[in-house]
Amino acid sequence: MDIHKNARTTPHSRAAIVTRVTELGESIKGVARAIGVTPKTVRKWLARARGGDSLQDRSSRPQHVPTATPRELVAHVERLRRQRWTGAEIAARLQLGRATVARYLAQCGLAQLRALEPPVPVHRYERARPGELLHLDVKKLARIGRVGHRITGNRAVRARGVGWEYVHVAVDDASRLAYVEVLPNEQGVMVAQFLWRALAWYRRQGIRVQRIMTDNAFAYLSRPFQGLCELRHVRHLRTRPYTPRTNGKAERFIQTLLREWAYVRPYGSSRARHALLSRWLHYYNWHRPHTALDGRAPFSRVLVGDNLVRLHS
Repeated sequence: MDIHKNARTTPHSRAAIVTRVTELGESIKGVARAIGVTPKTVRKWLARARGGDSLQDRSSRPQHVPTATPRELVAHVERLRRQRWTGAEIAARLQLGRATVARYLAQCGLAQLRALEPPVPVHRYERARPGELLHLDVKKLARIGRVGHRITGNRAVRARGVGWEYVHVAVDDASRLAYVEVLPNEQGVMVAQFLWRALAWYRRQGIRVQRIMTDNAFAYLSRPFQGLCELRHVRHLRTRPYTPRTNGKAERFIQTLLREWAYVRPYGSSRARHALLSRWLHYYNWHRPHTALDGRAPFSRVLVGDNLVRLHS
């Protein structure tokens, strides 16, 4: 409860007024003079107390507003909104002001159209063994001609014409073990070559890849890529269109890669950034704690028996 700075009474002093009159037998005028209010105010709080009402301030909201929009019309606004009408269309159809319609839509919780769509339930999955599923994805990065706006914060100064480079990533579903290369493009031949080297690398870690998951990019549907999958007997799974969360482990790894490697420090050139990739990748796979792995590193789910020295060499 907010009491303005010039208030003479508060719930505590109102209770004292009632007590002094009803229990101590003081006169209404005497209590009013001592408190600094009018006898009418004292009688008001006495009447409320005797009637069993609260001594808190009542709402100043009027009980009846003759000019208020009828409830049936407000319900009609909500019905039209649930049919995906815009606020402007509803206002024109019902001959209401746009601000009025916007206020009622906000009260209904329908100010944004996305409120009409139920939230997609989170479905988390994890393969039981390394190699059962490998997530592939590509992230396009600008080549470095000078320190960029992510570091300086100044978008007015840009290095034009430096081009792009493409970070190809592979992440094992069960262990989160990652393999990364920076390549000049994301065409079909290039992604097929990346997959060939990624399968060989995972094989050296004792992991035989059975399935891969990608989005629906043209490169992953190309003949070189599909032919390699058939040659290596790897089943190719694709995500639903416009549903990147299906390939969420690769998406999440890319976020970590950008934050902890690509933009962690100001690089003078792309070559300097490339030089730190292998070191960071070793840290990620061997030493960086992963929350989904109970705080352990990805290689903790790959190590079997006495192969620690062989894999870490």
